[in-house]
Amino acid sequence: MKSTHHSHRAGKPRTVRSVAAAAAASAMLLTGCSGGEAGPPTLTWYINPDDGGQAVIAQDCSEASGGKYTIQTSLLPRDASSQREQLARRLAAGDTSMDLMSLDPPFVPELAEPGFLAKPPQDVVEATTKDTLEGPLQGATWNDELVAIPFWANTQLLWYRDSVAKAAGLDMSKPVTWDQIIKAAQTQDKYLGVQGTRGESMSVWVNGLVESGGGQIVTDGEAGQDAQVDLDSEAGQKAAEIIGTIGKEGLGGPGLATQDENASMIQFQGDKGSFMVNYPFIYSASKAAVEDGSLEQSVVDDIKWTTWPRVDADTPSAPPLGGINLGVGSASKHQDLAWDAVQCIVSTEHQAQYFATNGNPPSSAKAFDDPAAKEAFPMADTIRTSLDAAKPRAQTPYYNEISTAIQQHWTPPSEVDENTPRETTAFIEEVLKGDALL
Repeated sequence: MKSTHHSHRAGKPRTVRSVAAAAAASAMLLTGCSGGEAGPPTLTWYINPDDGGQAVIAQDCSEASGGKYTIQTSLLPRDASSQREQLARRLAAGDTSMDLMSLDPPFVPELAEPGFLAKPPQDVVEATTKDTLEGPLQGATWNDELVAIPFWANTQLLWYRDSVAKAAGLDMSKPVTWDQIIKAAQTQDKYLGVQGTRGESMSVWVNGLVESGGGQIVTDGEAGQDAQVDLDSEAGQKAAEIIGTIGKEGLGGPGLATQDENASMIQFQGDKGSFMVNYPFIYSASKAAVEDGSLEQSVVDDIKWTTWPRVDADTPSAPPLGGINLGVGSASKHQDLAWDAVQCIVSTEHQAQYFATNGNPPSSAKAFDDPAAKEAFPMADTIRTSLDAAKPRAQTPYYNEISTAIQQHWTPPSEVDENTPRETTAFIEEVLKGDALL
């Protein structure tokens, strides 16, 4: 249900406060804890949950430092919003243990704007981004400056059941459009794999459609609360048409309103599977399902992949951008050592190793050529192509407000219509001005 609760106040509008700004008011709650070490300093790396790959890299780089430092990892919460909140509160408190941080791209502007992130030295930038793909570079940039170093990147592909595509008469050697796969699912009586739940995945989907349609949700995020929200545009209307059609006609399956990436994968693997936008983990997860006996090998043999669907047949798609950047806290007492560690962590070798073992794609173009990575992910070249064309979600210190508004207004998909872009735009503008509450 869409939020209709508004709070109006006389006089000066209430200022929207990001987690970072709110945390600054209670900075005394957290203090740093990395001073007074005996011997080589211990650098703390706040990592997102994975299969242990970051801990392995931390040990490798500790040994490679020759005794200059040791890297210890500290696990952040599993969901991105909780990660963001913990990082922001610690940074606002001046926590000196924030030596290294794994940062989700959408939250980089919020942490960079108040000066919580140390500026990467130019020699570090040059050493770490020589072959970084364009999408990840954009996701680590704020106000035309690189404020974090891309580590691994992620993007969605269009996965499809080869048998369904052939039955529908689609030539998958060429780019296909959303309209084409919608029609194919209709004619073949199959479901489209999309993520319709009220969560960040909806913001990812909307942003990918708008960017692929030649638009942007926010065009001048550096203006903060005065940013221009451009969702009510031709690209926004087309995005609403695509999502609304899939929702209203039941093409996303009966569980679309609560469907996340895993749920859409399971549906895609079933008898009604046809096309699906989702991340590269799909392939390794499907192979693992065969090994444990829950999926037939014939299904995996039928799964193929290509780049994200186009909104317009003549315009290349702009796939969603995800992944992790590495930041160094401006209150860290060991910034020089932290940047040294960053260079080790994001080396081509470590990115390739992390891809092959944990399934997280590199931001480095060269890392995709690693034989072990190519063997584990035969679609590596398609991922690399997609990452070079990928576009970040709206870059603004108020990303959380914008994303939450989209999630509220674009779910469930069956209720999205031609009014949704206009209503969402008006609501976001009210929220940014302080005239409405999320």
